[in-house]
Amino acid sequence: MREHLDQTDRRLVKLLSQDAQPGINRIAETMAISVPTVRSRLRNLLDRNLLKIVGLLNLTERPELISAIVGINAQGRGRARELAQRIAELPFVNSASVVTGRFDIIVDVTVAGDVADLYRITSELIPGAGIPGEVVRSETFVVMASCNKWVSLPEGCWSEDIPARKEPT
Repeated sequence: MREHLDQTDRRLVKLLSQDAQPGINRIAETMAISVPTVRSRLRNLLDRNLLKIVGLLNLTERPELISAIVGINAQGRGRARELAQRIAELPFVNSASVVTGRFDIIVDVTVAGDVADLYRITSELIPGAGIPGEVVRSETFVVMASCNKWVSLPEGCWSEDIPARKEPT
C-alpha cells in the first residue's frame, strides 16, 4: 500500500520541485527546521525511491528533441501494468502509464532529432516489449508544440547508450 507523505515531507518536495539548487542550509532556513532534519528527511525520501533529484530540459526550447505520446491497446488486460513496466525500461521512454479511456497504456517518448528513431520505437521496440500479440494496436501523437513541458532525458538521447544502427550497404 502506498503511504502518504507528511506535511514536512510534502513541503520539502514542493520546494525541491520548484528549485533543487538551494543547499540544505537554505532549505532548512526556508522551512524553519533544522539542517539535520532536512538532511535526514531528504535521505529518507531518496532511499525509499519516493524522490529523485534530476536536471530537466525545457522541451519547448529544444528543437532537436522530438516528443511523442503513444497510446497502446493491449491484449490480456490483467497484465497491463507488467507490459507498461517493460515499456518504461525501453530507450527513449520517459514513462509508461496504465490509464482509463480508449487506450490501456500511454507512453511518453523523447527522441533526439531523428524521426527514424521515433519510428523504430513505435514499430519495433514497443511491440517487442510484449509477448507476440500482446500489443494489439498503437497510435502515435507527435507533439507539435507544448507549454511548460520539462523532461529528463531518457536513456538513448544524446548519448552512446544505444548501439548505432548499421546503415544498409
